[in-house]
Amino acid sequence: MTPVRVRPEADRDVDRAVAFLLEDEEQAPAAARQLLAELEAAFARIAGHPGIGSRRYARLLRGLRFWKLRRHPYLIFHVEHPAFIDVLRVLHAARDIPAALRETG
Repeated sequence: MTPVRVRPEADRDVDRAVAFLLEDEEQAPAAARQLLAELEAAFARIAGHPGIGSRRYARLLRGLRFWKLRRHPYLIFHVEHPAFIDVLRVLHAARDIPAALRETG
């Protein structure tokens, strides 16, 4: 398995997603746990199969791929390097993806 490195921007994306889910007091804890578990499983899948994911936005960054979560509307943007997988962002599918990726440093 290839190690996965999550960039600070992606960490902040996940924090924002969890905070949004926690706004719904009734379903918040379960939904947040489900999102985090799904993200963890997706990171493991990407680590085991670095070439998976759509190249739809590869024109914005060489080697860029994304993997869509099944139960939540989030996309994991990643680039494969020889020694690790670089997770750049975790974005809601309804966002302006090209604009959000241009913000990535």
